[in-house]
Amino acid sequence: MRAADRIVGAALLAIAVAFAVFALRQHAYWGESGPGPAFVPFWIGVVMALLATLLLVGAVRARDPGEPWLPRGEGLQRIAIVLGATTAYVALIGVLGMTLATALFLVVLVRWPDRKPWPVAIAVAIVVAALNHVVFTRWLHVPLPEGPFGF
Repeated sequence: MRAADRIVGAALLAIAVAFAVFALRQHAYWGESGPGPAFVPFWIGVVMALLATLLLVGAVRARDPGEPWLPRGEGLQRIAIVLGATTAYVALIGVLGMTLATALFLVVLVRWPDRKPWPVAIAVAIVVAALNHVVFTRWLHVPLPEGPFGF
């Protein structure tokens, strides 16, 4: 785990510094009436850099190697199911539409990794996909990808 913490800490630190620098280069930090558009992104980058530094220092100073960063057995199987379902979801959005693809994605995630009964998985999928459709298409007027069934 410590090796993963070192890698992630270094990557997050680099991203945070780049984020803060980009904010200052692309936008004004201060304007005539107060903070400019770079003010909040710059400070988010600074805070993120501090937290990444804490993670990195803690991982470097730790004496024990920690737990393995990749789970084995059932944990690895759960990760594979989620990654596979997510990949299939992204691929199916354009074919089946956002609502139906979301429903299928949720059935898989609720049924297999969480081991919920079929009625629960189907109910969760239908309710969440329908709510997602209503909120985005009806209330917010966001055009979601439609499938062959018109939703």
